[in-house]
Amino acid sequence: MATKENWITFFLEKNQNQVKLIIFVTMILVTGGTGLVGAHLLLHLLENGAEKVRSTYRDAKNLTKTKRLFELYKKEVLFDKIEWILADILDVPALELAFQDVDYVYHCAALISFDPDDEEKLRKVNIEGTANIVNFCIDKKVKKLCHVSSIAALGDLIPVEGKLPIHNPINEQTEWNPEVAHSDYAISKYGAEMEVWRGFQEGLSVVIVNPGIILGPGFWNQGSGILFRTVKKGLSFYTNGSAGYVAITDVVTIMSRLMNSECIGEKYILVAENHNYKDILHYIAGKMGVKKPTLLAGAGLLNLGYRLDWILSTIFQTKRKLSKTSVDSLMSPTVFSSNKIIEELNYSFEDIKNYIDRIIPFYKD
Repeated sequence: MATKENWITFFLEKNQNQVKLIIFVTMILVTGGTGLVGAHLLLHLLENGAEKVRSTYRDAKNLTKTKRLFELYKKEVLFDKIEWILADILDVPALELAFQDVDYVYHCAALISFDPDDEEKLRKVNIEGTANIVNFCIDKKVKKLCHVSSIAALGDLIPVEGKLPIHNPINEQTEWNPEVAHSDYAISKYGAEMEVWRGFQEGLSVVIVNPGIILGPGFWNQGSGILFRTVKKGLSFYTNGSAGYVAITDVVTIMSRLMNSECIGEKYILVAENHNYKDILHYIAGKMGVKKPTLLAGAGLLNLGYRLDWILSTIFQTKRKLSKTSVDSLMSPTVFSSNKIIEELNYSFEDIKNYIDRIIPFYKD
């Protein structure tokens, strides 16, 4: 884990028979500091001795989310140490200001959407925005970039006789198959990774992390927060699919350790455990003291659901909640392997159910 000494560089300069101690404090830039990963990363860095931390934001109202997260952990005093810069990752002049004197960059900003109508916006924000970050890192001679990707951007298992080899987990070497149907979000995150690898080819030191479903408190209306809120309200259906899960505390700890390591030009899957949806939904419901989902949503019901969702979203001009690719994901038994990061950092992930136990009180409140 990073300590205060990691963020400060000391060296001696001899000048006219005098020795001066010169101290350089590392400047860290976090893009997307008002999201789940960015906000928790800011807290982690400041708790572990980072002296100069800067973060971008797009809307002043969103700063409240990060501030409330610090309050949730009773770390309000640390929030005031962050230097906030109003900068969209598509706004080049604003990024020029954000990148002044920056040494290390954590790129957490991204658009998450599984609505097919957001295809153009996803590609612009996630691919073009990442290209801007990479270009500034190269131009400003940033020492290292950590890019937050997703398991959605990983490769694809090849079906055998029409069935996926579910006992073969996806790892960092699994190849992306352009013939397989991917969500627009997955394509945009894969494209973003290509921009990062382009930066690596141009001499930029980079690492990429691919987290699974990130569990963490503080952001009730997005990501896993929606999962907890939906279960709390009462959920009747579950699916036979599975997913990889990871605690936000593990994500930000690993990101920090990778930035302070010799690892460059590598990507790492961050999944603590693979669980089927029924198991996780039942566990969360049990801990919240609400009714557990008991009805299996099979392929027929899900396919009917996404078609009905398309009709309703068209009529009422609302956001899509289901698509063909999201239905496929809900039924997929795919599992992921984190052996690479475990071996590289000798890392032990937190047990997912233990972590759920720790954050359930936040959701109950």
